Amino acid sequence: MPDTFGGRIVFLLQKSGWSFVRGAGISLILALIGTLIGCIIGFAVGIVQTIPIAKKDHPVKKILLHILKFILNAYVEIFRGTPMMAQAMLIFYGSTALFNIHMSTFFAAVFIVSINTGAYMAETVRGGILSIDTGQTEGAKAIGMTHFQTMLNVILPQALRNIMPQIGNNLIINIKDTCVLSIIGTVELFYAAKGTAGSYYTYFESFTIAMVIYFIMTFTCSRILRHFEGKLDGPDNFDLATTDTLAHTSGMSKYPDKKGGSDNE
Repeated sequence: MPDTFGGRIVFLLQKSGWSFVRGAGISLILALIGTLIGCIIGFAVGIVQTIPIAKKDHPVKKILLHILKFILNAYVEIFRGTPMMAQAMLIFYGSTALFNIHMSTFFAAVFIVSINTGAYMAETVRGGILSIDTGQTEGAKAIGMTHFQTMLNVILPQALRNIMPQIGNNLIINIKDTCVLSIIGTVELFYAAKGTAGSYYTYFESFTIAMVIYFIMTFTCSRILRHFEGKLDGPDNFDLATTDTLAHTSGMSKYPDKKGGSDNE
């Protein structure tokens, strides 16, 4: 074992580099899949939570909606109000003890990250929907759209831009929080670092490598998401795309052709 800190880092990378890479890959895969499924859950729950209950609705519909909203609110509050580590222990071991369901560690990890993310995303989506001006909903209802059609075609496309930063934030959090899944035996980055540290008694060096890898993954994802946010913003100035000079927002202006020509006719 080398005497210097840098030498021990190089030694660990030579001996256990593949373990760190494989662990990082599993952490990233779990975070990506869990965030994707969690977003789907969050959008579904958020849409249901915003379904209006009118006085003229049938009593059975009112009762069913109240029950459904109560169940979804309970799901959101429970999974937002308890740590993921406790959820992992309860779901992984509880499913076996109570229902005799034997999950693989990878499936259990994806399931846990997904439902945890879904609870946070549900509140994010609900807030994003409520941030859109009510006139948008009223206009859609005025032309005969159902609540689902209004959400799909009018509200969610606008709300998506507002909640994109939170989606990226959840992805970054999930990359880091996958470390708690080592408690059920998921061989992710933290598990790999702990195994290497225990084998060579190099805790400081092993977890230094793990922290650097975590930072690289989160920083890279953050930059990519910022790029997509910029794409959603579009250009700073918009102009009506039309060849009808009477309807053109710039009056009678006309763009010059490729060969060069007058800007005005």
